[in-house]
This record gives sequence, structure tokens and C-alpha cells, in this order.
Amino acid sequence: MSDRGRTWPAEARTARDARSGRLVRQVTDHPSIHHHPFFFVPAWDRAMTKLVFVSHRSGTPQVFFEERATGRLVQATDRAGLAEWSVHPSPCGRFVYYTAGTAAFRTDLETFEEEELASFGAVEMREKGMVGAAMGTTALSASGRWWAVPVRTGPVTRFVLIDTEAGAVGIFLERDTIGHPQFCPDDEDLILYAGPMTDRVWLTDRSGAKNRRAYAREDRMQWITHETWIPGRREIAFVDWPRGMQAVHADSGATRWITRFPAWHAVSDAAGSRIVCDTTFPDRGLHLLPVEGDGEASFLCASEASSQGAHWGGPFPYNDGPVAVEAAQHTHPHPRFSPDGSRVVFTSDRTGHAQLYEVLPDEGG
Repeated sequence: MSDRGRTWPAEARTARDARSGRLVRQVTDHPSIHHHPFFFVPAWDRAMTKLVFVSHRSGTPQVFFEERATGRLVQATDRAGLAEWSVHPSPCGRFVYYTAGTAAFRTDLETFEEEELASFGAVEMREKGMVGAAMGTTALSASGRWWAVPVRTGPVTRFVLIDTEAGAVGIFLERDTIGHPQFCPDDEDLILYAGPMTDRVWLTDRSGAKNRRAYAREDRMQWITHETWIPGRREIAFVDWPRGMQAVHADSGATRWITRFPAWHAVSDAAGSRIVCDTTFPDRGLHLLPVEGDGEASFLCASEASSQGAHWGGPFPYNDGPVAVEAAQHTHPHPRFSPDGSRVVFTSDRTGHAQLYEVLPDEGG
């Protein structure tokens, strides 16, 4: 018997951040791993009726959501082999998309019926490791119609496009590596993705015909990572670790510095006006930054996450090929704004287990 649709009582509790005074709400409290989808993947639907997350409380990673009206926790999936970082909620709040094994699925969050949208055959699906393309993140367009899924097949990665309305499935690009895909929020025919660690920032259209590099490194020790869209600007923000953040325009290629603050995982709000980031080496907590302006960072709240990944504490390590690292992603905060900008979700293992938290950025401080 499936556990899809099973409900759990509310687990939320609140406390004040000791330094900023802001209200922090702990959403989950089960002694197991929890995390939201990823820092550039929405955790809420646009109407903010559901906060989607992954929980290991059943013994395997499964998709859950907090029902915002009641606080109840609802289990949405019961699928073996679910790739926990592939999860992508639909903007309308009806579906959640994910890969499991070598297939792609969606679950209806009202009926809890699961539908297989594509099967990829005998493939690896993801590269080996814990970071970048190995995570298996996927991209859903702003309308919810187009779902882009990187599929590792032998020595190449195939970029598969799924039409979630018509059901068509096709390969539109093949590359040595494709990681962290993201549809432009303002153009559904423009997709950002990460290439090799030494050449990260790439763009393509849905046909694959306009595949191109968006930014080239200045030198072999420049560490470019964590690229994301800035809504309303057709700009790609990226971390120039640990020197700060830059932005490059998708059309003109013009670059600019956003900040010299050592942001780690950083992403804009839906308005394209401010950025939230976490920090490491050292952990200074979560911070807010203006997209335009003086580049000064303001403290949001403590994360107290263990943030595994000792490689972040040294110079760029990937010039001679892949590096094996211990960097369990559920130990990273990965902060993300809500659609209306009123709250930030993040993950922390401060209690000994990774739990989900929310903080209100416009309160206190």
C-alpha cells in the first residue's frame, strides 16, 4: 500500500535569532534528513499554498509538502530510487516533478496520482560525486510546460526536453557535462546550465542550435560557481569564489560586480531587487545583498549548518580534473526567497539532523 497522501501533524516551532532578532520558524522536527529542493529551485508554488521539501523520515528520500493553511505535513511520493535533488515543484502548485531510477515522473499534489513522463533506458542518469552535475538537478520553465532533464549516457550528457502538456520527449543537446539547468524566468527559450568546472557558464535555446558560452574565466585560478538568473534583467549572477559576485548579461555579454562580499550559494528574489546568500570559510550566517547598489551585505540570521566541503577552504581545485569531495548537500543552507519575498527558506543540521527553517527578512534586523 502506498503512503502517497499520508499526513503528519504540524511540527513547526519558532524562535528569535540571537543576533538579528528576526523570527525563525523551524518547519520540520523529525530525527531524519530534510531539505528544500535547491537554492535556485522554487520551494513554494506561486500562491504559496505549499512549501515543498524532501524528507527521509520513511527510510528513503521522498517529496513532502507543508500545507500552509493547516501546518500539516503531507507525503506526496512513495517512489524507490527518487533522486532527491531532481525535485522541482510546478508554479501552479498542482504537480511536483522528479526523476527516479532512469525515468522521469510527476505527482499530482491533489490526487497523489503518479505519472511517468519519460524513460531513459540503460543510462547512468548522473555523474559520480556530490556536487555540480552529479546532483541531478532539473529545470522547469516559468509556465510549467517545459521540463529540461540532463541524462548521463556513457561519456556524454544528453539534455532531454519534456513537453509536460503534449507529452513529447526529445534530446536537444549533447555535451561532455550539463549541470544545474535553469530556464530564464523571462524567456522560456533560454536555458542556463553549468558546463565543466573550468568553463561553467553556458546558455542554450530549446532546440540546442544556439548553444554558447556566456562567460569565460579570466585565468585558470578563477573559481566560477553557483550561477543563477536575476529575474527581469536577463542577467546571470554568479559567484566568483571567494572574491564576491558578478553578473553577465545574456545578450550583450556585459559584466559587472554585484558585491565583493564572499557569498557562497546566492540567488535573487522574484523582483530582481535583492539577493540572499549563505557563507562558508568562515560561516558568517545568511546575508542580504542589493542586486544594484553599494554591494554591502546585511546580516539576516545564523545558519549554524555544518556545510560540509573542505575544498571550499582552498584555491580552485579542478584544473586537473574531477576531485573527490565529501560535501553532503543537505548540510548546506541553500537559502531561497519565497515568491512574494516575505520569507527565506533554508536548511540547517544545527540540531544534529538536517531540518527546514524559514526566516522573515523584513522583520527585525
